[in-house]
Amino acid sequence: MIIPENKKAVVAMSGGVDSSVAAVLLKEQGYKVEGIFMRLGIAGDNESEKYARAVAKKIGIKFHAVNLSKEFRKEIISYFISEYEKGRTPNPCVMCNKEIKFGILLDKALEMGADHIATGHYVKKIKTKNLKLKTRYKLLKAKDKNKDQSYFLYTLTQKKLKHCLFPLGEYTKDEVREIAEEYKLGIYDKNETLKGKFQKESQEICFIQDKYYGDFLRKYLKLVHGKIVDENNNILGEHKGLPLYTIGQRRDIGIGGTGPYYVINLNRKKNQLVVSNNKNDKNLFSKELIAKKINWISGSVPKLPLGIKAKARYRMNEESAVVDKIKGKYIVKFSKPQRAITSGQSVVFCKGSEILGGGVII
Repeated sequence: MIIPENKKAVVAMSGGVDSSVAAVLLKEQGYKVEGIFMRLGIAGDNESEKYARAVAKKIGIKFHAVNLSKEFRKEIISYFISEYEKGRTPNPCVMCNKEIKFGILLDKALEMGADHIATGHYVKKIKTKNLKLKTRYKLLKAKDKNKDQSYFLYTLTQKKLKHCLFPLGEYTKDEVREIAEEYKLGIYDKNETLKGKFQKESQEICFIQDKYYGDFLRKYLKLVHGKIVDENNNILGEHKGLPLYTIGQRRDIGIGGTGPYYVINLNRKKNQLVVSNNKNDKNLFSKELIAKKINWISGSVPKLPLGIKAKARYRMNEESAVVDKIKGKYIVKFSKPQRAITSGQSVVFCKGSEILGGGVII
């Protein structure tokens, strides 16, 4: 790959192995690379910045840190709390990518004179031409199917994709670790040395970390206790406030004996949590959903109805479906019933390895 002279890429560095290796790969490819760290006002910020700064020093690139704590609280944390308060299950990672990483941070990178912003996401981007010979960008699934993060990036647009680089799309996680070992990238300790040990990989919501999200919500929401009932309206116990529960949930319901129980409905009118001890209860499955805020990555709405593959949660398997717009509403009909379709989550559309777009389930 030949990179035009002086092409500048700003890498969003978190202090983790993925974004660190992304910076290494781009430097190897000939980009003028600089690192940028987002201070979000969350636990672990200082430690993560220290790791990121040390990696930047190790590989010889400029490093910047920007304070986005106000923006993060407004766009992500407040959204997270508000959605639960309204009885929906938010997807903060989707929203963070849209509003923060490929919103505010992308704008800052361009203000710094960058041609591109790069991240450690496991996803691919390719450049194509359409029938009118106009440049178009496609978002594709990563080589590493277990790490693929394309689901979280369906809100990207042509304007944004033009400036995006995803260096890890053609690598597996194991290959990324090997590159990190080769370059002796690791965690930064108090003696300002790099050790051959990676920063712990984040798997949870970053502003909650290892804590249960219910504990977090209790600090912000006025929770009203109510009855837990089964489908026949038999009282089984008492819930701690409906915002603490989501469809399909089995954790923290608090009924012993004949469980485990699974949430099948939130009856807000009666303030009742409806549960079943059958994980395959028919009420947990649906073949159809309605979605809003639809984004088509191509920039244009395809001819509908359209046969696609879709999934309504990150860890779901894709299933054949048809998406159509009926009376102003986007309807997605699956070929097979899907478990725990939940308002507030995202439904994402694809064809083969290409991500076509998606929307928010209502």
